[in-house]
Amino acid sequence: MTQTNTYTESEKILIVKIRSLPPDKVSEIIDFVDFLSQQQQEQSLTNSTTKLSETAFEKIWDNPEDDDYDYL
Repeated sequence: MTQTNTYTESEKILIVKIRSLPPDKVSEIIDFVDFLSQQQQEQSLTNSTTKLSETAFEKIWDNPEDDDYDYL
C-alpha cells in the first residue's frame, strides 16, 4: 500500500520550523498541541451538553410566568 502525504502549506511551514528546533523545544510544542487538543475536546463536550439540555430546559425557560425575564 502506498501512502501519499499531501500537506497544506501551513503544515509544511510548521514541519520545517519544528525540525529546526532543539529536542526540548519540540517537547514543549507537543505539550502545547496536547493542551490545545484538550481545550477543543472540552469545548466540544460543553457545546454538546448545552445542545442536549436545551429541550429539557425549554419547558422551564419558556413559560408565561417568566416572560418579564425575556426582556432583560
